[in-house]
Amino acid sequence: MTVDAHFHCWRLDRGDYGWLTPSLAPIYRDVTVADWQREAQPHGVRGGILVQAAPTEAETHFLLEQARGHDAVLGVVGWLDLLAADAPRRIAALAAAEPLLRGLRPMLHDIADADWVLQSALAPALDAMAEHRLVFDALLRPQHLPRVRRLAQRHPRLRIVVDHGAKPEIAAGRWQPWADEITALAALPNVACKLSGLLTEAGATPARGAARAWSAQLLQVFGSQRLLWGSDWPVLELAARYGDWWHDTQAVLESLADADRRAVLGDNACHVYGVVPPG
Repeated sequence: MTVDAHFHCWRLDRGDYGWLTPSLAPIYRDVTVADWQREAQPHGVRGGILVQAAPTEAETHFLLEQARGHDAVLGVVGWLDLLAADAPRRIAALAAAEPLLRGLRPMLHDIADADWVLQSALAPALDAMAEHRLVFDALLRPQHLPRVRRLAQRHPRLRIVVDHGAKPEIAAGRWQPWADEITALAALPNVACKLSGLLTEAGATPARGAARAWSAQLLQVFGSQRLLWGSDWPVLELAARYGDWWHDTQAVLESLADADRRAVLGDNACHVYGVVPPG
C-alpha cells in the first residue's frame, strides 16, 4: 500500500496561483486528480494527500471539491489566514464541516520575513489546529529551519510536517547548514518530514541519483517512522518524471526492513494525517 503524501492539482483560470506563470512551461497547464492518478497508479500508488498551491481560502474549497470526487484523495492540506482575528473559530468550523481537511499550509518560503512564523499573533490559530488535529505543513527553505524548530518547541501538541526536506540547495552542493539544522529539527518528536520535492532542487536536468545523499540524510535523522514519501507532482516535472523520483527513492529505501519501507511509503502518511488507508 503506497500513499503519495504530497501532490497538487490546479485550474489556471482560477487566477490565484501567483507563482505559476508561463515561464514554468512544463507545468503551466490545468492538472486534475485523474492526471495524477495516471502517473501514480503504474507505481502502485493507491492514495494521496492533495496539497494547496495558492494562498487563498478559495483554493482550499476548490481542493475539497476535487477530493470529494475521487476516493484516491485521502485528505487535503489547505490554506486559511492564520492571522485573521477569527482564525480559531474558522479553523474549528472548517474542520467540523470538512473531514477531508487534514492540514493547513502557510507558504512560508514565499514570505519575505523569515521570522513570520514566530510572531505571537499566530499562537491562537496554531493552538486551534492542534486541538482539531490539523497538521501544520511547513513549506520552507533552509533559513527557516531554526525558526520552525522554535515553533515546534513552543507548540508540542502541534504536528508539523516539513515539506520537501526544507528544500536544500542541492544544485549548489550546499550541504551545510542544512544538514545540521534538519538534524536538530528532527530531534523533536512532533516533527515529521516529507521525502519529496528534492529533484527540483537539484537543477533543471538532474543526473540519476542527484538527490540520493540528501534523501539518505532525511532517512537517517527522521528514521523510518517519521518520513513520508511524496511526489510533489506535477511540480516534479520541472526536473523529472514521476517514475524517475519513484525509482530514485526506492534505491534509498531498499535496505530497510519490509515494515519500515511500508511505513515510509504509506503507513506514516495515514498515521500523521489521520486518514484511512485505501482499501
